[in-house]
Order: sequence, then structure tokens, then C-alpha cells
Amino acid sequence: MSGAKMYSRSDNSATMTLMEEKDQNGFTPHPEPEGDITIEDEVHVTDDALIYGVTDNPPIHLTILFAFQTALLSLANQLALSIMVAEAVCGETNGMFKTRLLSTTLFMDGITTLMMILFGVRLPLFQGAAFEYTVPLLALQTLDPERCDPQIITESSFYNSTLNISILVNRTTSADDILYGQVQKLEGSLMLAGFLHFLIGATGLVGVLLRFIGPVTIVPTILLIGLYMTRTAVKFISYHWGIGLMTAAISIILSLYLGKYLLPIPVWTRKRGCHTIRYPLHQVFSILIAIMVGWGVSGICTAAGVLSHEKARTDVGIDIVNNASWFYVPHPTQFGPPSFDVSIFVGFFIATIISVLDSIGDYYACAKTCHVPPPPSHAVNRGIAIEGLCTTLSGIMGAGHATSTYGGNIGAIGITKVGSRLVFLVLAIIYIAFGLIGKFSAVFITIPHPVLGGALITMFGMFIGVVLSNLRYVCLSSTRNIAIIGTSILIGLMVPYWAELQGKDLVLTGNFRVDNILKTLLGNANLSGALLACFLDNTIPGTLDERGITSWQNIPSKAQESENLVTDDFKEGIEVYEPLFPQKWRNSKILKYIPFLPDPKKKPVLETVSSVNYEENTRV
Repeated sequence: MSGAKMYSRSDNSATMTLMEEKDQNGFTPHPEPEGDITIEDEVHVTDDALIYGVTDNPPIHLTILFAFQTALLSLANQLALSIMVAEAVCGETNGMFKTRLLSTTLFMDGITTLMMILFGVRLPLFQGAAFEYTVPLLALQTLDPERCDPQIITESSFYNSTLNISILVNRTTSADDILYGQVQKLEGSLMLAGFLHFLIGATGLVGVLLRFIGPVTIVPTILLIGLYMTRTAVKFISYHWGIGLMTAAISIILSLYLGKYLLPIPVWTRKRGCHTIRYPLHQVFSILIAIMVGWGVSGICTAAGVLSHEKARTDVGIDIVNNASWFYVPHPTQFGPPSFDVSIFVGFFIATIISVLDSIGDYYACAKTCHVPPPPSHAVNRGIAIEGLCTTLSGIMGAGHATSTYGGNIGAIGITKVGSRLVFLVLAIIYIAFGLIGKFSAVFITIPHPVLGGALITMFGMFIGVVLSNLRYVCLSSTRNIAIIGTSILIGLMVPYWAELQGKDLVLTGNFRVDNILKTLLGNANLSGALLACFLDNTIPGTLDERGITSWQNIPSKAQESENLVTDDFKEGIEVYEPLFPQKWRNSKILKYIPFLPDPKKKPVLETVSSVNYEENTRV
């Protein structure tokens, strides 16, 4: 890539000017001054051009630097979701469990990212903990607030054949029994949901889903996730509203108010000596910086004796860090053998469908950002299959959640201008290392809850905003669409709220297991909202354009998939999606029957795909 050329767009003109060749660090060199120090040097990178493309390999020191930058970018999300899972399974007060759960989350993030880069869609994508899978867990918390009370006496009976009588025994369940029993239910339910996720990709059923599920269904469904997760943000921030709001304000100021400013950063290279580059460091790490500042303020307030609640103090978790082992290897069934819960599985299955469609959009958005052709069907199927396979593995490991593609990191590629697969391979290794270092997870577990609550305000706000952006594919002047979306959101909020108000008397069928299943299903905002939106969207008359299905399904034709082209719009060809398997198998006739492998009989077609049409076909 040393001889590659890059284009820059001037702020005052739309004329593209050819820039000089990049130096060994990937930055465009300017004429050398007489001295050894350059006072001010700005990295001129355009909105479109990448410094490093998908198949480029940056120098090793820059590769590690870029990988650490991307790793830190999503670290707060992993921490937040891991703590949400711990609270849902009654592990809020068990520091050792929360440490191991976070280690498992980070470890699986690394494994899934590695699998996606090597065997999946093969784009620079980060696979992180999926928030879609938290809704059924939050429903459990809401509908059964006493489930974590170890003082509750449970009754069990057994039959004595010798005496020919049934004996009723009262016993008290311990906190550990409750905790690991809940985790084991998540394990089995997630394994089955992950297997179905894998089948959707491996069998090519993605195209079938896209025929019936479009933006009118997806937007209210995912929006209900963000609205429902506000409960967690309120719970965390309520321990100290001042610190939480301060954390949120810092992240908003850094990412939005100061987002257009470039921060001067001193660097040194052998060729240029000491000089300064400008980079939006404060914007890229806005949430992480806000967490660090909020954490520091909490520490000062703790030392001053201002904070009384233990959830807001920084000295409560010191024992967790001291007792945590330096190295911990997450392993299968570490929290016990998997069991199964129908109600949890149904919630996970709804989350699986949402995750599949969301990931497809992320694949196309990443391809557009990296200036490569849209992913062919075999690459999309392979990526979905890998996500499902790793979801099953997450269930076996006891993570309590699935992993999915993170759209935020795709946006980071647009900011950093680094889309190299090698960087994301190193990123995967870093996350695996994070998961193996027990002390690392223990330190981050001690972050005060108000600080996490403030960070969640920004993260959930961006999440909801991205969901609403998908409405651009829908005709919003149509009364049909507005009515379906509004009604689905309203019912999705009403049914769980009604179920919460009814409490234990919600369903009384006489069968305890059936009661629990029905309660969890009714308390799941995704289920009621998604089913109603899908039913109305497919039964009320409306054109495909009106429903947004045309734009949603408008993916490249098979002729475009098979061509190996590099145009002015695409800096690399479709060969970036080629799977890693022996060359001698690539011409096998059986490949045309495998949906996740390329058909060797497709002949290249010399066509040009315009960037205008590509942008229209890409959803973020």
C-alpha cells in the first residue's frame, strides 16, 4: 500500500485533488521544514478516502495502535450489557460472578470477531454483546421482583412407595442456587436460539425473511428495545443523579458540540521527527473519557465522604479486585450444565430475527464505508451463520447474551479512515486477552453505577436515533405506515405495563410452568410489538415502495455479485469476500448447492455499479 494514492476534498471546493504518496505511517507527507520540529501538521483525510483498505496491512506499530483504539471504543457497551445480565440473573451482589461474566463476554467478543474476519463475511466488523437479547431478561426482573429473595420458602413433594404416601418438604433456596439456576436457563435457551440463527444463514433463509419483514416491522420492534432499556439507565443513574448527568453531559459535549474540532496530538517518526497531527480523539473516545472523568469524580466524592450509597462509591469493590485471579480462562458450563426455559427462548428467538436483519444492514454499510462492492449472497449467508454459531458457543460458555455486529465501529472506520482486516484481527486478539486477564475485568466491574447510567443515556440515545434513521426507506406521508408504526409501539408499551400492574395474578392457569411462560411472553415488549407490526404490515394493502420493502431488498443482482471489478467507486474488488478454504476445492460442482459458498460456475460480467445506486441500496 506504500505506493497507493489518496484523494482529498478541500473544505472550500468540491474539486478532487490528487495527494502525494503516504509515508511509512500512512499519513500524507508535507515538505520537510529546515528544523526537526513541525509546529502544526494536519492530517488531510477526505470524507470518502481510506488510509488503509480492507486488504491493506499497516505497519505493525500502527496496527496495534488502531486495534487498541477500536477496542476501547466499544468497551463501555460490553461492560454495561454484562452488568445488565448479572442483575437479571440475581448476581448483582456477587462480585466474583460479575467478574467472570465480564471476562466471558470479552472473550466471546474476541472469538466471534476472529471467526467473522477469517470465515464470515470477511469485512472489518467488530462483534460485540447484543442488546437485543436483554429485553426478555428485563421482563423477568419486572414481572417477578421477588425471584432473587433467598428467604422465600419453596415447597416440593416426593412419593414414598414403601409407605404409599406423598411427603411435602419445605426448603429455603440459597442465593447461589437462584443465581446459577437462572444462568443455566439462559445457557440452554441461547444455545437453541443460536442454532436456529445458524440455520438461517447456512440454508439461505435470509431472503425469505426479507420478503415479509421490512422497515415498518423492524423500526417499532427495535425502538421498543431502546425504550424498554431506559429502565436500566434510570436504575443505575438514580443512585446519584448528579454524577450520572455529569457523565452524560461530558460525552455529549465531546462527541457533538466539539465533534467538528480536531485535537492537536504530538507524534514522532524517524522520517519527520517531532510534529503535531490533528485528530478527533475526543470524539472517538467521548464515552470512555466521560466514564473515566465520572469515575474520578466519584472517587473524590467517596474520599470526601459525600456519597452514602454503596452503588455510587468507589471503595466498595476493592475486595473484588484483590480476590480476582490474574488469569481466568472462560470455559464451557462454568456456571453449571445448561437447562431450558420456553419463555426465555421465545424472547431470544425474536431477538435473533432482529439481530439477523440488523447485521445484514451493517454488512452493506461497512462495504460502502470501505469502498468495496456490496457483499454477495454467499458472504451474507456465511456471516449470519457464523454469528449464529458463535451465539450457540456463547450459550455454552454461559455469557447470557449473543454477539452481533456493532454499527458504531463502522462509523469509527469513517472517522479513522482505517478499514484494514488486519487491524480487526489484532482487535480480536486484544479482546481475547482482556477476557483472560481476570484483574482487568475486576477493575471495570467496580465502576460506580451512576457513571454507567450516564454512559447509558448517550449509548441508548444513539441506539434509538439509529433505529429511527431507518424510517427514511418508508413513505412517511402514508397514513397506513404511520398507523402501523404508532399502533405497534403503543401496544408494545401497553401490554408489558399491564402485565407488570397485574403482578402475580396476571395468569392463573393452575400450572406453574405455563403461568411463568405466559407471564414472560406478555411482559416482553418485543413480542407484542413485533407480532402486531408484522401482521399489520403484511395484511393491510400497500405497495412495496410504500412499505420500504423495495429499498430494503434492493441488493445487487447475481451478475453484479460474480463480477470482479474495481472502479472509481470501489477501490477493491469482490474478491475481498472470498472464503478461506483450499484452492483445489473452489471448482467443485457441489459448491453451487451450498448457500454460504461462492458458485464457481458464475461468469464475470463487466458492468459498472454507480456509487449513487449503491448508496440508495445501503441502509445503516
